[in-house]
Amino acid sequence: MERREDFFKEEVYSKSVKAGKRTYFFDVKQTKNKEKYLVITESKKVFNSSDGSFDYDKHKIFLYKEDYDKFSNMLNNMIEYIRTGVELKQEVDGLRAEEFDTDSEFKY
Repeated sequence: MERREDFFKEEVYSKSVKAGKRTYFFDVKQTKNKEKYLVITESKKVFNSSDGSFDYDKHKIFLYKEDYDKFSNMLNNMIEYIRTGVELKQEVDGLRAEEFDTDSEFKY
């Protein structure tokens, strides 16, 4: 039986961006079936007060080809809203931006 880490393993291309205390890594990986996917990692150096050392707090997003367009469209829409303050009226995945109910799905 093939292990998951054997199936998702080949790194194809990688870039990073430093942004203040955070570093963002963009890694294109490839499965044994030659399917490419994107892993976005946010890494932040944090102080461990219990022993005085530093650790890295990491968060990953795995983005697969069937979601590229949706993710890219929504990211661009949100950045444009932040820059301009204008609510977008275009459609994203068949729904107009104003139809999204952001309070009902996800809670932090």
